[in-house]
Amino acid sequence: MKKRYLLFVVLFVATLATNAQNATKYSNEFLSLGVGARALGMGNAQTASSTDVYSGYWNPAGLAQIKDNVQAAFMHNSYFGGIANYDYLAFAFKPSENNALGISVIRFGVDGILNTLDLIRNGEINYDRISQFSAVDYAFLFSYAQKVDNKNFKYISGMKNADMSWGINAKLINRTAGSFANAWGFGFDAAFKITEIANNWNVGVMVKDATSTFNAWNYSFTEQQIDALVQNQNMVPTNTLEITLPRMILGTAYKKQINDFDITAVVDLETTTDGKRNTLIKSNVISIDPKIGFETGYRLKNDQNKVFLRLGVFNAQSELRADGTSKITTVSPTAGIGLRIQNFSLDYALTDIGDNSAARYSNVFSIKIGINRSDKSSK
Repeated sequence: MKKRYLLFVVLFVATLATNAQNATKYSNEFLSLGVGARALGMGNAQTASSTDVYSGYWNPAGLAQIKDNVQAAFMHNSYFGGIANYDYLAFAFKPSENNALGISVIRFGVDGILNTLDLIRNGEINYDRISQFSAVDYAFLFSYAQKVDNKNFKYISGMKNADMSWGINAKLINRTAGSFANAWGFGFDAAFKITEIANNWNVGVMVKDATSTFNAWNYSFTEQQIDALVQNQNMVPTNTLEITLPRMILGTAYKKQINDFDITAVVDLETTTDGKRNTLIKSNVISIDPKIGFETGYRLKNDQNKVFLRLGVFNAQSELRADGTSKITTVSPTAGIGLRIQNFSLDYALTDIGDNSAARYSNVFSIKIGINRSDKSSK
């Protein structure tokens, strides 16, 4: 048995090493923008604290902690002054007390792009040949979460009050640029989560693209369009395979109840493996991006009705000063508020207050709805 596990580890590492040689940096980066105004208001730090339908994105193991029979969520966000739109829709339900299923759909697109490849034909300019197209990225996440047998886990770990769950995502990706380019990709995420460790501490681990994600790109141009690309000294793309290397996110969360206030503090460390990035901690092999979030919730009448205030920081980068003499470390702060009434939640986040990233000054709204059966078994 030990030899079998060792063989699996060797094959896994060998696969990563092979993929690293052909990997594309920042591949499928639209899947790292984040979903849900609660998370965005807390600096995108959710790996150890997410316990609802949004867990399908942040940590599928958290789906096992959903309290409703069914949950649904929706978010819309605009980037780059409304040029790009990001939409998210998710559902999750619990077939039993110990497992959960979920599906999440993400669309990130730029619409109305002018196609001028046929503007000039045989030396003649004809503006009627200008058309429009969209560049759109889609992702479909199919999630499953399972609680670990509490008795065995508590006995082995020695943590009497702790609970553990694990989860996986199967990802289907489609990326298009008009009729010129189309890509299909497939990959897996793997995660686990442990709650109530030593007085209100939670930990979580999320491995995105655990076995690498592969996007197969196909390009289709007419002869006239190829001539236009060549005449303007543009490269004519060829069919290729884009590889997304794994990234691991280690998160911890501390939760405390003080009178009518619920306090949550979270920290995530996101480690990428596609080479050096402009992050706080970096090397030629990996880069680590810390994210910090804080949330306080005030109970209005009972635990089902609350208002929330959230703060966070993320995207720590090293930048040159305006005079170019030295470097400084900058961060992107975030803030948000929320309201929960029974099974309905409305959340708002203001991101990139410091204007330190490309997606600046975004106002994000998201809603979440829980549905429960009326029978006694829906407690």
